[in-house]
Amino acid sequence: MARKRGVMSEALKYELAQELGVDHIVRTEGWGGVTSRQCGNLITLAIQRAQRDLQSPYPDSR
Repeated sequence: MARKRGVMSEALKYELAQELGVDHIVRTEGWGGVTSRQCGNLITLAIQRAQRDLQSPYPDSR
């Protein structure tokens, strides 16, 4: 059974894809065109950002 909602918003996923330089793949081929390695790197970046935000008393200031 497929999930009805994701953990990350589409906006956040696209922002992370831009940081990793794979946003052009997402635009042209969709998320299915992104390799497993690139998705893993995206998740790693999301985890690092979440950990940083949890440690910061001001999560909106980057």
